[in-house]
Amino acid sequence: MLAIITNSLVPCNGRFPAIIAIISMFFVTVQGFMGSVLSALWLTGVILLGVVVTFLATKLLSGTLFRGMPSSYTLEMPPYRPPQIGSVIIRSVFDRTLFVLGRSVAVAIPAGIVIWLMANVTVGDGTLLSVCADFLEPLGRLFGLDGVILMAFILGFPANEIVIPIVLMAYLSGGSLIEVSSLAQMRQILLTNDWTHTTALCFMIFSLMHWPCSTTVLTVKKETGSLKWAAFSMLFPTLLGAAACMLISLFS
Repeated sequence: MLAIITNSLVPCNGRFPAIIAIISMFFVTVQGFMGSVLSALWLTGVILLGVVVTFLATKLLSGTLFRGMPSSYTLEMPPYRPPQIGSVIIRSVFDRTLFVLGRSVAVAIPAGIVIWLMANVTVGDGTLLSVCADFLEPLGRLFGLDGVILMAFILGFPANEIVIPIVLMAYLSGGSLIEVSSLAQMRQILLTNDWTHTTALCFMIFSLMHWPCSTTVLTVKKETGSLKWAAFSMLFPTLLGAAACMLISLFS
């Protein structure tokens, strides 16, 4: 249970592109070999922060929510035998690949419809996306972000990869997800919309510590058999991320 709840505190493949992009745009200004080294050090620091927070969160949960609950971990080693290539391929395709893809499609299609509607349906003088972003603006500012960023994280629940494209879509008032041609162009768009180094740092921290993606939540529900634990696996890292961002915003 501790591993399940703290699983999302270490960045997954979906969060790496956004974190790397923010590091390159705001925290590493030199180019060439030294720039690559500094970017790698920054990224390593972010990953290590996730590991440290995972240990601290595990300690906290062990002393509170799971206090006094015995736990054990037994690993049964299977018998060694020559690999059966055909069996491995079949099991990988049907038990893993198709299962994960099926769940992803089941979530991605409704999510894509919601994002398109919010970006194209007009309410008053703005779209649903801009109205919701304006509503979330005070809370976003409290976290060192803004309403658009917070809304992008919410709409990015199906997949973390789409958070930055949603941010750009909202800033540019586009009707579909947007990709820019270069980091320099992206940086200019973000600076035009009042991004600072504090905003960028809070974005990275919240990317590191917030609710897991929809596929992970579905997996938690399946493994635990409980909606309660699935909800808690979303709430706990989000509270940690919100608290960290508020502290950064307060003292920056």
